[in-house]
Amino acid sequence: MHARITSAALMGVDAYKVDVEVDAGQSNDRRMVIVGLPDSAVKEARERVQAAIRNSPPYGVPIRFFTVNLAPADVRKEGSAFDLPIAVGILSSTGQADCRRLDEYALVGELALDGEVRSIHGALPIAVLCRDLGLDGLLVPVHNANEASVVDGIDVIPVNTLMKAVDFLSGKEEIEPRRVSVRDAFNEARDYSLDMDEVKGQEHVKRALEVAAAGGHNLLMVGPPGSGKTMLAKRLPTIIPDMSLEEALETTKVHSVAGQLQKDDALVATRPFRAPHHTISDAGLIGGGQIPGPGEVSLAHNGVLFLDELPEFKRNVLEVLRQPVEDGTVTISRATATVTFPARFMLAAAMNPCPCGYFGSPTHDCRCTPMQIRQYLNRVSGPLLDRIDIHLEVPAVRYQELSSRDGGEPSSAVRERVNRTRAVQAERFTNTPGVYCNAQMGNKSIERLCRPDDEGERLLRQAIEKMGLSARAYHRVLKLARTIADMEGGADVRVNHISEAIQYRVLDREYFV
Repeated sequence: MHARITSAALMGVDAYKVDVEVDAGQSNDRRMVIVGLPDSAVKEARERVQAAIRNSPPYGVPIRFFTVNLAPADVRKEGSAFDLPIAVGILSSTGQADCRRLDEYALVGELALDGEVRSIHGALPIAVLCRDLGLDGLLVPVHNANEASVVDGIDVIPVNTLMKAVDFLSGKEEIEPRRVSVRDAFNEARDYSLDMDEVKGQEHVKRALEVAAAGGHNLLMVGPPGSGKTMLAKRLPTIIPDMSLEEALETTKVHSVAGQLQKDDALVATRPFRAPHHTISDAGLIGGGQIPGPGEVSLAHNGVLFLDELPEFKRNVLEVLRQPVEDGTVTISRATATVTFPARFMLAAAMNPCPCGYFGSPTHDCRCTPMQIRQYLNRVSGPLLDRIDIHLEVPAVRYQELSSRDGGEPSSAVRERVNRTRAVQAERFTNTPGVYCNAQMGNKSIERLCRPDDEGERLLRQAIEKMGLSARAYHRVLKLARTIADMEGGADVRVNHISEAIQYRVLDREYFV
């Protein structure tokens, strides 16, 4: 006999339909062959599925030759989500279960040896696919049910065992579909555990972070160990504009595909903060694999990617950041597929001013020679620095500031100002597709919207001549000045805005040697 079950697999951040076909032929021994370009995890389903069926009485695996085809057969499949549909297909093809609802539902799930249904990756995009296919619903592991339930228009049926799934498909048992209020789940998950009021001192750095958040600008902090660079970076997501429901769904989709969602979570409603170690590979940063999966730049989509100890990252790893920083997407090509992942994030980085970390410190002696300092700074390429709008010093915090009991300004107050500034930019770019903030402006928009007054023009000319700014750095200064003007509610870019923006280009000056 033959059975066909609808399932799904992932390609990038989207899902595509996979028909799991099971044929039970005559044989003198029990064998199973899986075809359709399965990877190792799919091939190992043979042992998992047979053990799960044996341990789910009254079912068993008869002596047959089972052929399992995963169609389309010319696309490589990976993962363990086909366990449940293969097991149901075996029971249906051998007449042990009358699964009359198979045409109405899709199935995904990994099977334990005792028949338990375990969680899988990508339940959210799979639920979107089922809705688009016009199916009545989707059978998913219990831990993935909340995540899949944010998709309207289909019934999400949570199952915890193979027997439960078969009984439901056979009409022997009804399972209440999981319902989640997307708006309630979104509102409940929006609180941050960190706050900017925990940071003592560093007022000029806080100001720079507010400018960065208000315009979506990338940021590099340079300072000695213990000056609070990491502490400040971790609180940067708390002052970025509130995440919209659309952004939350986009972000959740990426985290779902990567298997980064916590069990029973429905949405990612706070800005992601990703801080990979400097030993990360280029594939770990931008994504990779035979069937490409998302990397850290995509997991930071709509949030912050923080690179601590920036010069310690491998040169080739930093260079692959150029495309996602500029385009907001990353494209990965393999022999089997070419996949584009979203990667619109704020880049925040931190570094010491020299190898020992204490160049310019009033309290510690620097042991580095000028050549060592120069070589250390040159580990970060000029083209990458040009793509970072704000470079600023973060000095060591003074004792008076550390011992002060006065709390700083809370993140909520800063975020409120940032929201107002972003609202101005949203209105400005209403008719400019793909641009949401000042940092994303193209050259034509910069020429039209960021032209300074005469005094500001003279100051900028002097800065370019003395600091040797590149054309890209010139545009960065203008965009920063536009953001600072927006924060003050000004329609024009004035000399004081240009002056502050130039102060945020510390690595463009002959400062360290």
